[in-house]
Amino acid sequence: MTSGHRITRHDLSEGGGRITSALSQNAAAGPLRSETTVGLALRVGQRWLRARDGKPATAGNTAGGALIDMIGVPFDGMGRARGQAGAPAALRAAGLQAVFGPDVIMEPDLVLPGPVAQRAAGSGLLNERALLQMVDALHRRVRSSLAAGRFPFVYGADCSVLLAAVPALRDVAGRAGLVFVDGHEDATPMDLSTSGEAANMEIALLLGLTGERAPQPLRERLPALTPDAIAMLGPRDHLFRQAANVPTVAGRVWLRSADEVSADPAGYARLAVEHAAAHGSRWWLHIDLDVLARSEFAACGAPGEVMLAGGLTWQQLAELGVAALHSGGCAGWSLSIYNPDLDPDHGAARSIVEFVARIAPSAARQHPPLR
Repeated sequence: MTSGHRITRHDLSEGGGRITSALSQNAAAGPLRSETTVGLALRVGQRWLRARDGKPATAGNTAGGALIDMIGVPFDGMGRARGQAGAPAALRAAGLQAVFGPDVIMEPDLVLPGPVAQRAAGSGLLNERALLQMVDALHRRVRSSLAAGRFPFVYGADCSVLLAAVPALRDVAGRAGLVFVDGHEDATPMDLSTSGEAANMEIALLLGLTGERAPQPLRERLPALTPDAIAMLGPRDHLFRQAANVPTVAGRVWLRSADEVSADPAGYARLAVEHAAAHGSRWWLHIDLDVLARSEFAACGAPGEVMLAGGLTWQQLAELGVAALHSGGCAGWSLSIYNPDLDPDHGAARSIVEFVARIAPSAARQHPPLR
């Protein structure tokens, strides 16, 4: 896509064949569950047909909705040459940009410096230079998108994108809420971090529970959340935290574990939105795909990394996402942690696209947009 190009009916009518071709090429690249192929093809095809007939993807939404602003973030918090930085391109290759239909603005990914897999002196943050530039650039993109009345969809990278997205929402809306769907609490204090990854501590930074050692560009935007404005769904990292001597934030914020959420994903999603919306002017949805069970999704982390036990299924996560967005008031959405290096047959990428396709119509219906 060229810079600032909006996907139009002409693009989609020409692109219908490309979508089918892309799916066929992906299937040839490795095994693909037939239900995923059929589901994605049907959904993309339905949107294409609506666009061909002059109806947008939000047809039937009489209240209107916000234009989707897709923002790719090619950043790897561990400082790898590719890793999560390859996620935006890999997801687009799997068909991501088609699932929102015509109501999309697609601009180039953020441009970031090369990674450095070292911890910075002073802060101890890993890959600090790229992290700071990513946060600054993404903050500007998300803030501009929100101010223009659009719905930003941030994809790629890791949970450190929240260090940009949540302050941007706070700056535009006055007060931000956050529905945080993740297998980890991500509230490690900076002085207890053994890795220096910002994605292990972004919640603590956003809440002001840590940050004395943070670089000034981060400190000047923090804190950006109050404890009563965040709702956590899906953590199951108690063994990880115990090993690192990191206390839980369950007593400070609204939190429901993976075991609880799996029993009623939609119900807990609605409760989470109710909580976050009661304390924030508008709320942000963040989904870290490590909330899924490893049997459902293994293309995250690093080779050989010990994964968390338990987790949600794709079906449960879809029910959660649809229910949360149907509750209304969501200002933007981030989806993170996919590592295409761990997905040689592209099967995980296709599953992600299918998941996004299931809840994209709900994202497009968020109304009224922020202005």
